[in-house]
Amino acid sequence: MATTINTTDLELLIVEPSSMQRKVITQTCEALGIPSPRHAEHGAQALTSMSQHRPDIVISALYLSDMLGTDLVHSMRTDPATEDVAFILVSSETRPQALDPVRQSGVCAIVPKPFTTDQLAQAINATLDMHAVEPITDWDLDLEELKVLLVDDSPHARKCIRRVLEQLGLRHFIEADNGAEAAGILGDTMVDLVVTDYNMPEMDGKALVEHIRQHSWQTSVPILMVTSEQDASRLAAIENAGVSGICDKPFDPGTVRRLLQRALSGD
Repeated sequence: MATTINTTDLELLIVEPSSMQRKVITQTCEALGIPSPRHAEHGAQALTSMSQHRPDIVISALYLSDMLGTDLVHSMRTDPATEDVAFILVSSETRPQALDPVRQSGVCAIVPKPFTTDQLAQAINATLDMHAVEPITDWDLDLEELKVLLVDDSPHARKCIRRVLEQLGLRHFIEADNGAEAAGILGDTMVDLVVTDYNMPEMDGKALVEHIRQHSWQTSVPILMVTSEQDASRLAAIENAGVSGICDKPFDPGTVRRLLQRALSGD
């Protein structure tokens, strides 16, 4: 059964150099009940369009004639007018070195090319969920009092995960650019939760987890790993290092909620 879209009242901008692919995406959106998405053939045109009329969601190819989709989402994230606009990448690219930069820029979903109607619907629904997270009200915890350490070398990625955690009810955050900086903070600052990326300079996420579990005075602090890593052996090593949970990047808010509940409850 095809996934249904939560709402039809959406403003979409499709950024795609291929007229045929633009037509395919448009027809799929219309089949899902999303009428008349706007189009742009390249990045500069998309940015101009966004400056004139802010969309709810941008659906973009990776390879544009004047820039990469990575450059487009980076430009969006550095402009206060578009920094919170949702971004979905549609690409046949599978190489981590090509996809990781866009994952780090706060992309909401990545859809393969060619895609099915259900795959695009799931991506749009995940994007809507990310921007409409219900606060947690059924826990016996004062979430506003919890101190969270966010560790990621991408400020855009930190902002994205922070937004979701804030929507869940968390309010107190400390941020670090890498594991080494985080280890320094943990040396003299008590925290209730660590949320960290894996691939970082200075000290990566696995090394940070090992430092916390083996050398920190906060050895039992819950740790969530939010990562784009796909290598099974590396993910197994992360689990063995002592993380409380692993969440994909781009992440699903429902998954974050479940992992957060499990980590903070000590289950």
